Amino acid sequence: MKGTKEMMRISLFPEKIKSPYTDKTQTPTFKEYVKELGFMYPSTTKEYLDPYVRLKLGGGKFSEKKYVEDKDKVINYYNEQGYRDAEILNDTIIPNSQQNLDIHLNISEGHRYYFGNITWRGNTKYTDSVLNLILAIKKGDPYNLDLLNKRVGKELSLEGGDIGSLYQDDGYLFFSADPVETAVYNDTIDYEIRLREGPQATYGRITVSGNDKTKDYVILRELRTIPGDRYSRQDIIRTQRELGQLGFIDPEKINPNIVPNADNGTVDINWQVEEKSADQLELSAGFGGGIGLTGTLGVTFNNFSIKNITKKSSWDPLPTGDGQKFSARVQSNGRAYRSYSLSFTEPWLGGKKRNSFSVSYYNTKYANAYNPYTGGYCKDCADTSFVKTVGFGISLGKQLKWPDDYFNLIYSLNVQQYKLRNYQIFPGLSNGNSTNISLKLTLLRNSAGPNPIFPTSGSNFMLSGQFTLPYSLMGLSSPADNPYKFPEFHKWRFNGEWYVPIGRAKGEDRNKQFVLKAAAKYGFLGRYNSKLGLAPFERFQLGDAGLSNTQAFLGYDVIAQRGYPIYSSSDPRVNPDGIQPQEYFTIFNKYTVELRYPFSTNASSTIYGLTFFEAANGWYDFKSYNPFKLRRSAGVGMRFFLPMFGLLGFDYGIGFDRYNQSSGLKGAAKFTFMLGQEPE
Repeated sequence: MKGTKEMMRISLFPEKIKSPYTDKTQTPTFKEYVKELGFMYPSTTKEYLDPYVRLKLGGGKFSEKKYVEDKDKVINYYNEQGYRDAEILNDTIIPNSQQNLDIHLNISEGHRYYFGNITWRGNTKYTDSVLNLILAIKKGDPYNLDLLNKRVGKELSLEGGDIGSLYQDDGYLFFSADPVETAVYNDTIDYEIRLREGPQATYGRITVSGNDKTKDYVILRELRTIPGDRYSRQDIIRTQRELGQLGFIDPEKINPNIVPNADNGTVDINWQVEEKSADQLELSAGFGGGIGLTGTLGVTFNNFSIKNITKKSSWDPLPTGDGQKFSARVQSNGRAYRSYSLSFTEPWLGGKKRNSFSVSYYNTKYANAYNPYTGGYCKDCADTSFVKTVGFGISLGKQLKWPDDYFNLIYSLNVQQYKLRNYQIFPGLSNGNSTNISLKLTLLRNSAGPNPIFPTSGSNFMLSGQFTLPYSLMGLSSPADNPYKFPEFHKWRFNGEWYVPIGRAKGEDRNKQFVLKAAAKYGFLGRYNSKLGLAPFERFQLGDAGLSNTQAFLGYDVIAQRGYPIYSSSDPRVNPDGIQPQEYFTIFNKYTVELRYPFSTNASSTIYGLTFFEAANGWYDFKSYNPFKLRRSAGVGMRFFLPMFGLLGFDYGIGFDRYNQSSGLKGAAKFTFMLGQEPE
């Protein structure tokens, strides 16, 4: 009775409540409790303590409407347990001495029934043994008509696994199943399940509607429902996921309007969609402190159209509709730092296959603009001591058909050039150039969905290898010259994420369910030549929320850990081994478990809360590697996704391995904030 909740109470002298439907008081006496050995049974002990201590959250006012609904839920619960004759004979509401309401229900449970023999009639596609295996109801199981209807497919679910899904995944759109009682004897009920398989249907006319900005072909190319192909329920579910993953279609408003044509064995589908704002703006500015003008201007367009860029009529404010992604960002920290970046992605290169093409460019400058003699910033200092980084990347992605079409293979070529002038970032090197050229191969499998912001099922796996040429083994570089002129390394990453729905809700609250996320991440940076030290590039920075990339110009992977600052030697509780902060890690492990609950999944705002437990650590070589020595943390957090600004979130975590008696929990706790994207 979730809508008619009892109040919380703690009392040493509870009021003895007598039901009008029985002579026995509701509260057993202590003598009765001991005589019946109630202390040996947790349920009896709970019943005895219930009048004294009842911890209930959310007790509210009485609602007649909710009360009527809750009485139906009580009967439904009895029916699910096999008591199909259960009924509420009487109910009485009595005001008590506290001017609250006591509710008394007089229930007739009736007999408990069980399933008897279950036979099949009308099945030609599958044998009885196959259907029995999928039905998963055996003779002697408690009677549950709702379960039976669900298993035969009268109530189709996204998870599938029922008889109806089995047939509809193979084209039998006109399939129907009717369980019919054939005998009732004592407490046992026999059933005959009458099937009407019908013909296999094919897709007929496929259309889309509701898209104003997005061109039809952008949506049509994502559809798995191809005219002439055999109908499959899985095609419908997969298409809903693919459209939701686009980013500019509201996944909650995708509606396949299915119109069967029994006369010719076809099915017409009109995919009704609703566009949502997917563009993002980032803007901030400031001036002062001798550092000069600071600020950030960034824009991201997730439904861009590059071919209409010369058409003035299509600018609103930029040409849109082709499903491409374009982003530009300018950031400045006065004389100390400035950065420009551009990126463009075409998800369907050529328009016929799901082959993605991406290109990116960035240009940054870090400068020693601070003058220690004057105690301020100066322009000349920034021009005489700096490191400039220019980077270019190009990638090609291909959707694979084996092992299944959730897999993608991506080839990436990345080039970064570093120009140092009186700026030491490498030991013994403060002037010179360094060129980092690497090829990266990434294998992805992403079945998480259907909402990319709040996945409720599926998984996401990534395995990548990044390689440079072995320049030292080829005689193209030597430690005596500039060991970082052509840095060499091989880098490996693995990420795995799983999403499991817990307690799927029904009716209007079907989207309000807990989701368990489990993740495991690993990284390793190696070298070809044992005589050379490991390259300072592409290492792993651990700790904090992922916003503070203290070595961003070196291409470090930022691995967040809530409840901890960035791992450094400044805090012995975080770094008991005395690791030098400028070295950073070449190996890391990280494990995460999150329990999420959505408060809103609307396109205008996705909001969910979470609790988490994390364990992670980093190492410098296999000699010090210990996968069981992990830094642990736990806490709570919130996430807010707003289309204009992207992801906003905060976490409050406690690092268990930072705790000691002198600092207490306050010294081990850390509040972290994130902006733009979920950190690794």
